Amino acid sequence: MSEPLTPLDDLLGLLDLERIERDIFRGTTAGQVLVPRVFGGQVAAQALVAAGRTVPADRPAHSLHSYFLRPGDPDVPIVYTVDRIRDGRSFTTRRVVAVQHGHPIFHLSASFQTYEEGLEHQEPMPPAPDPLTLPTPAELLSRYAGRLGGQEVVDRILEARGAVDLRYADAPPFASVGEPREPTSQVWFRTNGKLADDPLLHICLATYVSDMTLLDSVLLAHGRGGWAVGDVVGASLDHAMWFHRPFRADEWLLYDQESPTAQGGRGLAKGRIFTADGKLAVSVIQEGVVRVPRS
Repeated sequence: MSEPLTPLDDLLGLLDLERIERDIFRGTTAGQVLVPRVFGGQVAAQALVAAGRTVPADRPAHSLHSYFLRPGDPDVPIVYTVDRIRDGRSFTTRRVVAVQHGHPIFHLSASFQTYEEGLEHQEPMPPAPDPLTLPTPAELLSRYAGRLGGQEVVDRILEARGAVDLRYADAPPFASVGEPREPTSQVWFRTNGKLADDPLLHICLATYVSDMTLLDSVLLAHGRGGWAVGDVVGASLDHAMWFHRPFRADEWLLYDQESPTAQGGRGLAKGRIFTADGKLAVSVIQEGVVRVPRS
């Protein structure tokens, strides 16, 4: 008798795209809990999977730059078309367009590089508590069930994020509504289960998680609780990542985030992802729509 599928199995299934043609792939979708569109991190991760499957395995991704063009429909598959822009001696470049209902919903450019030795330095890892001393997602969300719309909503959020163990190092936006504070946030995360030894898979899982909390720092600066509380509306506009050093997404990673500015209905957020032993693994920048609902 086979073991039941875990939430991580379901997520890995979303990332296991169907190859339709040499450079055309199709992915299934999972709906969002609080908004009627596909989670942006899922689209970005799937697009990177599509790009990576057209690149030799010895060239890991070192950067991606992307734009969210239209909301994704959670009820239909997404088709990913890959353009092989360049295959150089050291670098490979791919462009991916995600399409639904005949329209592009997402655009990604990704670059891959063969390994080479070079100069090295990095920012130090900031202080952070041990992740095992922090509340689990279930413990934290259940404390604020009333603010989030009830335990049923909490259960749906936990189900949607069940593939990832994500722990806030300090109070999240929904815990401090009406209390503006420094626009900085930290979370620890890892997958709820072991992953295969495939560098592209770990990069794609980090890409998936990177869109979950990055705009939190924008909300904290204004004492807003976020999408679940309903005191702001918004969506990701663009998303860029640089992958500096090898890491495993099934081991604890610290996601250190801050917002340098918000204006014009948009907020900018920056993030750094460190391994538990202090290596700077990933840098992230995102701008998103962040609007106060009209009364």
